[in-house]
Amino acid sequence: MDTTTKKPQTFTGVVVKAAMKDTATVAVNRYVKHPKYKKFQTKTTKFLVDDKGNTAKVGDKVTIVATRPISKMKSFKLASIDLAANADTE
Repeated sequence: MDTTTKKPQTFTGVVVKAAMKDTATVAVNRYVKHPKYKKFQTKTTKFLVDDKGNTAKVGDKVTIVATRPISKMKSFKLASIDLAANADTE
């Protein structure tokens, strides 16, 4: 039996919505090859992320980590804010 522990799944994405209390929506892009046509394409998946204190703003580049389900739609937590969005865009 393997005694090593698995690392939780981590993704890097951009915050696209931060209007909810303690929750942010993060869009994660993947670059995948189409199985039939062999053409590469970008696929986007949106995740609801637990963000205690509403620290993330729209446009921030963030790292998220998988955790146990927090609610019906939230299974990720905000690990870190890698690159903050410019404040002068408002």
